[in-house]
Amino acid sequence: MELADPTFNALRRYTKALSVALGYRDLLTRLHSDRVQGISEELGASYGLSKEVMNVLAIAASFHDIGKIGIPDRILLKPAQFDEAEWATMKRHSEIGEEIIAATELEGSQQAALLIRHHHEHFNGMGYPDGLSGADIPVCSRIIAIADSYDAMAVTRAYHGARTHGEIMAILHREAGSKHDPELLRVFCEVVEFSKFKAVTA
Repeated sequence: MELADPTFNALRRYTKALSVALGYRDLLTRLHSDRVQGISEELGASYGLSKEVMNVLAIAASFHDIGKIGIPDRILLKPAQFDEAEWATMKRHSEIGEEIIAATELEGSQQAALLIRHHHEHFNGMGYPDGLSGADIPVCSRIIAIADSYDAMAVTRAYHGARTHGEIMAILHREAGSKHDPELLRVFCEVVEFSKFKAVTA
C-alpha cells in the first residue's frame, strides 16, 4: 500500500511488522483489518476527506484492531460469546492499540493512535472507551466504526454465521443515530453497492 504523503508512507513501512505479527496471532483479525481499511478508504473518499486525512484514515483503519495482540488467547480465540469480565478485557483493545501505534513515535502516529482509540465510540455516547458522542468522535473513527461493523457481520465467526448484505444493511439502518453517524451511513449506503467488499446478497 503506497500513500500519497511520504510521512505516512514511512509510518506504514515501519509498522508493517505489526501487521505481520497480528496475522500470526490471529489471521482472521488481520484479514478483517485489511478489508476494513479498504471499506474505510472507499467511504472516506466518497465523503470528500482531504488527502492528508485519508492518509491518517488508511493507517488507523489498517491497525484498528492491533490492540488485540494484547488480549489473552483464552479470550481472543474463544469460540463463544464473552462473559462480562471477558468483555471488559476485550474492550481494552482500542486503548492498547492506541498505545502500540503511539509508541512508534513516528510522525503521524499520534493522529492515527487517537482514531484507533475511538473506533468503538457510539454516536449516542454509549460506546467506549471515553463515551464520546456525535461530532466529538473523530470523523475517521466514525468511518472505521461503520466499516468494522459491516465486515464483522459479513463473515462467519465462531459465534455467528455470515449475514447477507441485506441483513447487514437492515441492522446498520436500525443503528443509525445510536451506534453510527446517520450522515456517514447515508453515504456508505451508496458506496457499498459498488464496493468489492460488498457481502453476498443471498
